[in-house]
Amino acid sequence: MGDDVRLRAVVTLAQAMASAQTPRASWRAATLGACEALGGSFAALSVWERELGRLKVLANVGERVEDEAEFPDAETYPVNHFPEIAEFLHERWASGGEPNAWVETADGPAESSAGYCHQRVAALRRRGRGSCVVAPIVLSGRAWGELYVARPVGTPVFDRADADFATVLAAVVAAGLAQTERLEEARKLAFTDPLTGLANRRAVDIGLDAAVDRFLTDGTVVSLVVCDLNGLKRVNDTHGHAVGDRLLERFGSVLSVCGAMLPGALAARLGGDEFCLLSVGPSADAVIAVADELCVRAGELELGDGVACGVASTGDPIGRLKSARRLFRLADAAQYRAKAARSVKPVVAGRDGAVMRLADTPPPSGDRRRLRGKRPASDA
Repeated sequence: MGDDVRLRAVVTLAQAMASAQTPRASWRAATLGACEALGGSFAALSVWERELGRLKVLANVGERVEDEAEFPDAETYPVNHFPEIAEFLHERWASGGEPNAWVETADGPAESSAGYCHQRVAALRRRGRGSCVVAPIVLSGRAWGELYVARPVGTPVFDRADADFATVLAAVVAAGLAQTERLEEARKLAFTDPLTGLANRRAVDIGLDAAVDRFLTDGTVVSLVVCDLNGLKRVNDTHGHAVGDRLLERFGSVLSVCGAMLPGALAARLGGDEFCLLSVGPSADAVIAVADELCVRAGELELGDGVACGVASTGDPIGRLKSARRLFRLADAAQYRAKAARSVKPVVAGRDGAVMRLADTPPPSGDRRRLRGKRPASDA
C-alpha cells in the first residue's frame, strides 16, 4: 500500500470519527475505518476496564462469527489472558519506548516475541483467521484499550509495515475517541444537575414533552411527582450551605431509590429545593404509592423537615390535557397545596378539587411563590 493511499485512509478515518454523533457511531467508524485501511476482513475495538480487570469489546465489524455481535452487551475477556496490555506495554513505556502495534499469526511467532499471547493465537485458529495486528490505544498517557484487525486464512499475513501503520491509525482513533468522550461529557452536563447527579430541568422538559405526546397518541399513562424539600433554608442558615448541599444530595439519593421502583422513571432536580419524578407507563396508583414512600423516607432524613409532594397523572380524572405544561402546573399546584397544609403525605391533583381550581387560578403576583408556566386557564 502506497503512502498516498495510506494518507487518504488516515484522513477518511479521522473525518468519519469527527462526524460521529454518538459513542457507538464513533466505535463503528473507528473499527470499520481501520479494517478497510489495513485490508482486514474483521476488526474490533476494546476498552480496558481497569477496575474490573478485563477487556470489554465495544464493537465488532466485518466478517463476524456467530458469537461476535456488532455491539456486544457482554463480550469481555480477563486481562490476565491478554497480559501484554498490562505488562508488555508498561515495560515498553517504562524503558522509554512507544506503544507500537504488533502482529500475531495463527502459526504463532517464528521466534520469541515480547507481545506474544497464545490466547490470541488460539482465537485466530478457532475463528478461521490467519493473522491479526493489535494496536494499543492511548488516551491521556494511559492505555485505554486496543484496536484489533484480522485477515482470514489463505491471505497475506500482516507485516511490520502494517503494524507501523496500525500504530498511526490507533493514534487517530484515540484522538477521535477523546473528542467523543468530550462531547458525551458535555451532553451529560447539559442534562445533569451538577450537585446531585440527577437529571436537570432541561432533561425533564424534553422528557415530559415526549411523554405527553405519547399519551396523546396511544393513551400511555404519564405521571409527574413534584417535590419541595422542607427546611433547607433553616439548615443553610443554621449549619451553612455546605451542610445544606449535603441535604440536597441525600434527598437526591432517596429520590433516585424511590424512582427506581417505577420502571424507566426519570429523577430530577428542578432547581433550588425542588425535585421531581417523571413516570411513563405505571398506573397512577403505583406512582402515588411511590410518592408516599418518598415522603416517609424524606421524613426520616437527619436534617430537613421532610418534603411537600404533589402528584398529577393522566391515569386520574384531570380533565383535557393539551400539553406538558398543563400536567406540570397540576403537579405543582398539588405540591403547593401539600406545602401549605404541611401534609406528610402526597397531595394528588386528580383527587383533590382544590388543586384543580388552584392550577386554573394561580396565586396573585405578590405571593412568595408562583406556579410554573402561568397561563390563562383557557390556554392550559
